[in-house]
Amino acid sequence: MSLLERVVVPVADERDAVATVTALSRHLDDVQSVVAVHVIEKGGGVADKAPMAKRRADAAEILAAVESRLGDAVTVETRVAFGTNVAETVVETALDADATAIAFCPRGGSRLARFLSGDTAARLVSAPALPVVSLTPGRDTSSSPDARTRESDTEVGG
Repeated sequence: MSLLERVVVPVADERDAVATVTALSRHLDDVQSVVAVHVIEKGGGVADKAPMAKRRADAAEILAAVESRLGDAVTVETRVAFGTNVAETVVETALDADATAIAFCPRGGSRLARFLSGDTAARLVSAPALPVVSLTPGRDTSSSPDARTRESDTEVGG
């Protein structure tokens, strides 16, 4: 069984989806199925950031970006999840999906921005319930003949 056999891939927006799929595509020999998840963060007693219909429509577009890029290579399942803590919701989704790992591309930003937004990546890898794979973002190498023979560019926690 491969670490990436059934991998949960959380995606925050379309740019994140493209970056994550591009990074994951270098490891598709190890992947049988991908569960792409977009978490709609609930306010926990405060007003939501946008109307729910808009957030669901955005989630569908984000997940379609994953499916359209990976659907011919591996089985892709998409899920929209809801929670007040994105990292916990991703882990719950992964456990529910019987995932072998969670794989993501860490997003940049200043330390202040990560502190204020509650650095989801740090929470994902702090005490994982299953392996967490940090994919190295990079340019799209899917057209390169040696895209799958490059040296490993992942970090594994858990």
